[in-house]
Amino acid sequence: MPGHHHHQSDIEIELAMLMQAIYMKYSYDFRDYTGASQKRRVLYAMGQMDCRTISELQSRVMHEAEAFSALLQYLTIPVTEMFRDPAYFAGLREHVLPVLSTYPSLKIWVAGCSTGEEVYSLAILLKEEGLLERSIIYATDINPQSLDKAKKGVFPLESMRQYTENYQACGGKRAFSDYYTAAYNAALFDRALCENVTFADHSLATDSVFAETQFISCRNVMIYFKRKLQDRALGLFHESLCHRGFLGLGSKESIDFSSYGPRFEPVAKRERLFRKL
Repeated sequence: MPGHHHHQSDIEIELAMLMQAIYMKYSYDFRDYTGASQKRRVLYAMGQMDCRTISELQSRVMHEAEAFSALLQYLTIPVTEMFRDPAYFAGLREHVLPVLSTYPSLKIWVAGCSTGEEVYSLAILLKEEGLLERSIIYATDINPQSLDKAKKGVFPLESMRQYTENYQACGGKRAFSDYYTAAYNAALFDRALCENVTFADHSLATDSVFAETQFISCRNVMIYFKRKLQDRALGLFHESLCHRGFLGLGSKESIDFSSYGPRFEPVAKRERLFRKL
């Protein structure tokens, strides 16, 4: 039996055991995340945490809560920027917000909000369309450290050039710098943007629906899910959305293969904006 294949399957077994242990002990469900990216992240974490094998990592995660927090940082790596994919935000301005403006009050869910860039982007958009005052935004993530960062609203000053370009590209109506104060090497965003935001710990893998919403934005989160978990998440979104509510996904994500696909219609296919049927 060739050694390589044997080694490969050991890693697969250890990975499955690690994910099962995490699920049973901490109720975080990574069992359905896609294989390749997960394996890459775990092997990287192993190196960073000085473990020789995944089993050794599993043992530490089981017995040390802080080892689990550390691993969580590697399993949910936030890759995000403000107004990421400006066409998406332009699409929101054009297709979604005019309809949302007909509601007396709005509930919006940003699922998998990571470190908050999208939440602030959305708040700016709502403010410019005169909708922020009557909106409640639920910003959820499974990573408590990301949520803490999001609450602070402090981002690296060096990112502002890119964010400003994105903001202008999606039809921003003001000078982007109106929204933040620069201090040291950081940009501190206007607290008023977050007045109606509730940040909360929520897992698409294990938790249930907590509110009726008119718009849900879940971008570049489901790309890491296997089919079963994608279906679970889309089921939650479908249940949470009001009649004819809107759903926004990431640029590489699709609902075509999900059993929930037929229950949504595209509003702007390229921008990945859908409406509940």
